[in-house]
Amino acid sequence: MAEFTLAGLRVIHQVAASGSFTRAAETLGYTQSAVSRQVAAMEAAAGGPVFERGHRGVALTPAGQVLVRRATEILADLAATELELAGLRDRLAGRLAVGSYPTAAMALVPRAMAQVTSGHPGLAVVLEEASTPALLRRLRTGRLDVAVIGVGHGLPDYDLGELRQAALLRGELLVVVPDTHRFADQDRVTVADLAHEQWIVGDGAAGEPQFGAWPTLTDPRIAHTARGWPTRLGLVAAGLGLTVLPDLALPALPAGVRAVAVTDGHWPGRATVVVTRPRPSAQAEAMVTALREQAASLRTA
Repeated sequence: MAEFTLAGLRVIHQVAASGSFTRAAETLGYTQSAVSRQVAAMEAAAGGPVFERGHRGVALTPAGQVLVRRATEILADLAATELELAGLRDRLAGRLAVGSYPTAAMALVPRAMAQVTSGHPGLAVVLEEASTPALLRRLRTGRLDVAVIGVGHGLPDYDLGELRQAALLRGELLVVVPDTHRFADQDRVTVADLAHEQWIVGDGAAGEPQFGAWPTLTDPRIAHTARGWPTRLGLVAAGLGLTVLPDLALPALPAGVRAVAVTDGHWPGRATVVVTRPRPSAQAEAMVTALREQAASLRTA
């Protein structure tokens, strides 16, 4: 008595998806005769035709519609089972706590998290967003396994002596303007161009570094302060001022605003660095690797 098989269900599913025995064979890496044999076996198990053959390909019979629907469910369940079992075999399981300063949390860190969890389904990665000083405190007390911090001009000289660190990005600082602003169609402006603009700056707890107006401006005109990037960028989009943004956050830039480069020979720049304790776990090492790879992809984008 003929029976349904996984190989046969995969073939039926692919023929239905491609509409052709030939294309299904190419996708699956089978010969066309092997596809025909599998379909014949499934039709025998179903007790009747699964496909109607025509000059323009194949169409499902009512029995074929039932079989393909069930095959889709079975193959999805099988894939989920394989993923779950892979998680059990994966030594990189458990929980990994990652901290990031807000700008890096806009694009870089989420992409790295997705990369790690895709490769290690048994690993649960949680994200904490905070200022660099808070991240370093949490890393030293064991609350975090990995911290992504900002260092450089205008920031405190953080003590990283006993920590392990790796540079991710040395980024450019940009100015964000409404897409209706006179700078919006320019590739680059000068610091002198910015002298009479109004600025939207960061607002946080005492001692937490914040992005202010363009860093080398003298006596900038501050129009508004806001704690989070969504509010700052929303104020810019509404035409209420300009703000600064590190280029690593460009992938998360919303509609209604444009980022413009600034020519400024007096701005030495800042860097994004990933920090761990001296002997990071294998889980933390995997996250560091993903961060470096994603940073490299942002540099070449």
